Amino acid sequence: MDYEAVVGLEVHVQLKTRSKAFSRSRCSYGEEPNGATDPVVLGLPGALPVLNGEAVRQTIRAGLLFHCRIARTTSWDRKNYFYPDSPKNYQITQQARPLCTGGAVEIELPGPARNVQGEHRQIRLNRIHLEEDVGKLTHGDEHSFVDFNRAGTPLAEIVTEPDLRSAAEAAAFLSSVRMHLSAAGISSCDMEKGQMRCDVNVSIRSRGTDGLGTRVEMKNLNSISAVRNAIDREILRQEQILRTGGEIFQETRRWDAARNCSDGMRRKEAARDYCYFPEPDLLPLHLAEELIRKLEEELPERPFDRQRRLQEQYQLPYTLTSVLCPSRPLADFFEAAVQIHGNARAIANLIANDLLREVGASGLHGEDLRLSPGDLAELVAAVDRGELAKQAAQDLLSAIYHSGERPREAMQRLGIGGNGTGHGDLEALCREAMGENARAVAEFRGGKEAAINALKGAVMKKSSGRADPVRVDALLRSLL
Repeated sequence: MDYEAVVGLEVHVQLKTRSKAFSRSRCSYGEEPNGATDPVVLGLPGALPVLNGEAVRQTIRAGLLFHCRIARTTSWDRKNYFYPDSPKNYQITQQARPLCTGGAVEIELPGPARNVQGEHRQIRLNRIHLEEDVGKLTHGDEHSFVDFNRAGTPLAEIVTEPDLRSAAEAAAFLSSVRMHLSAAGISSCDMEKGQMRCDVNVSIRSRGTDGLGTRVEMKNLNSISAVRNAIDREILRQEQILRTGGEIFQETRRWDAARNCSDGMRRKEAARDYCYFPEPDLLPLHLAEELIRKLEEELPERPFDRQRRLQEQYQLPYTLTSVLCPSRPLADFFEAAVQIHGNARAIANLIANDLLREVGASGLHGEDLRLSPGDLAELVAAVDRGELAKQAAQDLLSAIYHSGERPREAMQRLGIGGNGTGHGDLEALCREAMGENARAVAEFRGGKEAAINALKGAVMKKSSGRADPVRVDALLRSLL
């Protein structure tokens, strides 16, 4: 029998707020254990939660970004369970009336070849709700340790419908969520820091049928590659069970990346096992239409929308827009440079092929560009005016990136400019090359067109690659 997978995701995203979801305690990362706590976070007797308004606004912004319906009245519930990383023995979450329902996330599937755009699909969402995070457990050989610094951090839980059919689609979904939320300033989504975590529900069914199989939840997935590997292995495990006449049980399994396999943890709980009831210390929240409208107006352009616009407005290929648009700072930098000098293709190429190489070599990220859009626009303008060869502009970009100089200052210091060389007049270099390559001169004058290449190569070598090849070719032909 031929099977197909049905995959749903529950993505927990830490929201960008200064304080925690229901207390004044600061949100932080990398502090001494249990330093960012207070009586509310620790669940001490008499401590009462107070709702963080910014966490609500950030969750609404996430919902608007993904075209969700925003509740006009929302409330909180207690999810009751005992685990050492939960100091209150319950979690404040939203079960009955979440902030956001419905909506969809646009994903891009891998293309048929590298640097070829793939199919775009919409993955439906069930809900996005606001809840608090738990602490972090560290297990040793003899003891386990708990750090409550993360406890109480506001989380947006993004729950999909069972629309995903493969590990590749799940990876594309997570990449899209991370790209959109980062662009809107809702979350940094750094999985290494635990700012985006994912639980995966996997089941299989006979291909062509509509029913759902018994689902298994996978936990401990701390990277997109872990999600991809875990889904692939779980699909294979379930297929092997069914093909040998076995039965799949609804359970929670823990992914072990080192062994590339999962282990059973417990039979899957149902909602009734958590004994949800309304949070008695928080009143229902009524949201004004004006607030929702204002938050929607403040949203930035969605990354895929921006990619389509750049392709149409500036006639840029997918190979360039796919580099620029996933990073909002990078795309903003590009458009600011184009406003100064309109050669969009040359500016995009210089960013994608040269500037990002310098950024990567420095161990930085796409938002740490070190130079201004005006600097980049000035380099491209100098090439377009014939003052710089393309190679010289690339060398100059590297120089100003590391020195912090302005382009004109670096050009003067390095002696670059005018004819695109760093030493002497271009005509003089051409005459030197002709004098040193008499045979090539004679062959060209005798009608052998290809002989000019030897002369051009000699000039480029003398100019350390900084001369403009087009100008070299024209000047050599004139002199010959």
